[in-house]
Amino acid sequence: MALDATFYALIGLVLFFLVVAYFKVPVIMLRSLDSRADQIRDELAEAKRLREEAQHVLADYQRKRREAEDEAKDIVAAAEREAQSIKDEARRKTEEYVERRTAFSEQKIRQAEHDAIEAVRSAAVDVAVEASRIVLEKKATAAVQSKLFSKSIDAVKSKLN
Repeated sequence: MALDATFYALIGLVLFFLVVAYFKVPVIMLRSLDSRADQIRDELAEAKRLREEAQHVLADYQRKRREAEDEAKDIVAAAEREAQSIKDEARRKTEEYVERRTAFSEQKIRQAEHDAIEAVRSAAVDVAVEASRIVLEKKATAAVQSKLFSKSIDAVKSKLN
């Protein structure tokens, strides 16, 4: 049997497998691969858990956003109702103010008319009295004047008592 390079290569290969088996390299490699697989499995489980948690948080924030939008719509609707109420109240108060001012103005006009009528009557009475006095002075005799004077004094006395 000739010892050629192939024989030595075979011997080296067998020795290599024996050394690898002696130092339990396949077991170590399997353990390393198993631990790496376990680590990857744990990381995948953690990623799945984090993804589910993120989905729950997202759903919670979407629900809160919808609630906030609904609340904002309610606030806007309430503000619009309040603004309409204030507008209606202002319109009503303005109409009442105009009515009061109109009534007050009409009352002042009636009072002014009444005062004017009284002033005209008073002036007419004064003119009539003055005209009567002038007529009586010119046409009445001393006896008639004396008699009128006596009647006037009697009338004043009766009204004072």
